[in-house]
Amino acid sequence: MKKIIILLISVIFMSFNPLNNEETYSLTIKVKNLRNSKGVVQFAIYNKDGSIPDEKYKKYYKKDIALITKDSSTITFNNLPKGTYAINILHDENKNGKIDKKFILPKEGIGFSNYTSIGMRNRPKFSKASFELNETTTKNIKIIYF
Repeated sequence: MKKIIILLISVIFMSFNPLNNEETYSLTIKVKNLRNSKGVVQFAIYNKDGSIPDEKYKKYYKKDIALITKDSSTITFNNLPKGTYAINILHDENKNGKIDKKFILPKEGIGFSNYTSIGMRNRPKFSKASFELNETTTKNIKIIYF
């Protein structure tokens, strides 16, 4: 009986613990105008400065893939804590999970939050790609093909 009372008190205490009541939000990411419907779209989100660029996809916070329908793709990440995030998208036409290159440029489409073009003077970095997530949000990302 004593163990049951202790267990009940623990459960009640944990339900009022402020750490368990952290605000969370959903982030929906949309990409349109893919050059074709081959493969999948890989969506990666980041939450640390210096995590972008991430060509080998090792520094992400969360990553998932979505199918392509009519040259578009959408995904939603749920239960994200309030904070600073950046988005990296890969149109993974051959479904191998990595950025394939032709010489030094990607052969497949890539995209980042807050970027409409990428070049030698406009390389992806977390500080430019980042945004504050403090409400449920939808982001439209432009896919860039070289």
